[in-house]
Amino acid sequence: RASVQIGKPAPDFKATAVVDGAFKEVKLSDYKGKYVVLFFYPLDFTFVCPTEIIAFSDHAEDFHKLGCEVLGVSVDSQFTHLAWINTPRKEGGLGPLNIPLLADVSRSLSHDYGVLKDDEGIAYRYCRARWLTPVILALWEAEAGGSFKVRSSRPA
Repeated sequence: RASVQIGKPAPDFKATAVVDGAFKEVKLSDYKGKYVVLFFYPLDFTFVCPTEIIAFSDHAEDFHKLGCEVLGVSVDSQFTHLAWINTPRKEGGLGPLNIPLLADVSRSLSHDYGVLKDDEGIAYRYCRARWLTPVILALWEAEAGGSFKVRSSRPA
């Protein structure tokens, strides 16, 4: 399993994302000069993930004020992401989001970031934050229930 480390270059990627209800090709290098929080979640239409995704979306403006972009990733297709976004929250959907959701159908992004659960073909819940210099600054492992546990942090 590939892995990213603090102080090491982060793998660039290109993926189709759902942005404001439309499909858009997104590359990590598109965000050069900004902080990027890249978070992974197992699957769309699950019970814990919406809480985390909606929380990131609800705080997107706070992240933007800090020069930070938030991107969510799962192994689902952009079509599944769009269906989940178009499903009302009262019916188990996400509703409109303020952050992009990236499709990782090939699982290459999850693999390159070391979060692919090979036996199940899904991503672990992980959060990667990076400043595009390009080095990893911090890593978090998300616990079930939407709380985050800091696994590593930027050295002083």
